[in-house]
This record gives sequence, structure tokens and C-alpha cells, in this order.
Amino acid sequence: MCELLGMSANVPTDICFSFTSLIKRGGDKGPHKDGWGITFYEGKGCRTFKDPEPCSYSPIAKMVQNYPIKSTAVIAHIRQANRGGVALENTHPFTRQLWGKNWTFAHNGQLTDYESLDRGIFEPVGMTDSEYAFCYLINQLLKKYPEKPTDDIKLFNDIRQCADELNKLGIFNMLLSDGQYVFAYCSTNLHWITRRAPFGKAKLIDEDVEIDFQKHTTPNDVVTIISTLPLTSNETWHKLNTGDAMLFKNGEIIQSSWS
Repeated sequence: MCELLGMSANVPTDICFSFTSLIKRGGDKGPHKDGWGITFYEGKGCRTFKDPEPCSYSPIAKMVQNYPIKSTAVIAHIRQANRGGVALENTHPFTRQLWGKNWTFAHNGQLTDYESLDRGIFEPVGMTDSEYAFCYLINQLLKKYPEKPTDDIKLFNDIRQCADELNKLGIFNMLLSDGQYVFAYCSTNLHWITRRAPFGKAKLIDEDVEIDFQKHTTPNDVVTIISTLPLTSNETWHKLNTGDAMLFKNGEIIQSSWS
């Protein structure tokens, strides 16, 4: 299986601390050695770094780890290949444009019968079940909304219904963002934590690194991290149940499948 990492924040924030833990799982302390990628949203644009090499040994990953790119929405992924070979075109996250926005998608799991999904005009570049699923999801949204919808909560429910359908094909843990919102869907494993004042210290599980967030934040900052598995050893992470979905904006929960 792969691992996911996402962030939603109310102020531009770097994800270097969390990404440091993800790097260790990408071929060093974890089996996810078949590529990695990360997308940062900045204004209306986004920048993506991807590499089919193991994250733990990738010079590009080291650059990202040490370069504090600040963003309010981030999607990252480390890959353990099961559908599609080890190649740049098969690394996550994947991005497509819809309604004048860049949509970014990453998936953890394994699907069957994915090649028959209705993808409309959206064609995969690579051979992964994940990119096929993303093309299906984006196509379903375009079919229902030829123009940009105005009801974000209704759109959240439509995305959740698509995720439910994809979950029937196997294991479908997913992160999706348009730069404003971050959507999370759990099939088996997905955890989240929201940090806000009073900020404290956090210790990584996978690396001997500790940070005092109080030294790097203001009292008004709100930052939510979403990860396949908890990244820190001294904080309380929340686990999503199978079929749970959450929508974050500016670090806050805007909607969930149980609310």
C-alpha cells in the first residue's frame, strides 16, 4: 500500500516537519520505494514535485524537505506500486483542470475493474488504477456540473458518493484538493489532527526530530494534517472509519459524512 499526506491551513504554512517523517517511510523505514510526489497550492497556481525514485534517497525530496514552501493546501504521496510500473507518469499526485481550477488527487489502495470506469474526456497518462479513478471522479463532476457549482456542501456530497462507488471496487483511501478545500475519504486507514493555540511540542515517530510549534506560529493559526498513519508520538490523532469523509478549509472542518 501507499501512504498519503495532506495539509489544510488558514495561513501559508510549510509542511517540512511532517514531510520529514514521510520521507523516512519512502524506502527507508517503510516499503514505499516506488516513487513519491507533493503538490503545493500558491494562489491560483500549484507546483508539483515528483520522482519515481525512493523518497528516502531522492535529492528532489531532500530539496523539498529543506525548502520551506508555504501553502494553505498540500497533497503528498509515497508509492508502493501494485497497478502500473515504477515510472514518473505513475507517481502521485495527479492533477487535472476543472472549472478553471487545478484539482489534485492522491490514492492509497488497490482497485479492480477500474479500466471500465466512465472517464469521458479525461484520459490517464499512466497505467495506475488511481489515475483511472481520478479521471472517473472528475468526469462525474463535469457531467453533473457543466459549469462551476455554487453549493460547496452539495459538491462535497457528490464527491463522497463517487468515492463510495470507487470504494466498492477495492480499497480507496483518497485525498483531493482544488487549492481552497481539502477532501479526505477513508476506506481502511486515514488519520487527522488539527493544531491550534495553545501550540506545543511534537515528536516524529519515524525520525528523531522535535519541534516547538509555539515558536513558529501565531495564536490565530490553524493547521490540519491528514496522514495514512500518525506521524507524531506525543499527540492525539483521530482515525476515520470506513466510509468516512471530511472537508477542510483553512484548517477547519467544514463538513463531514457524519454531521
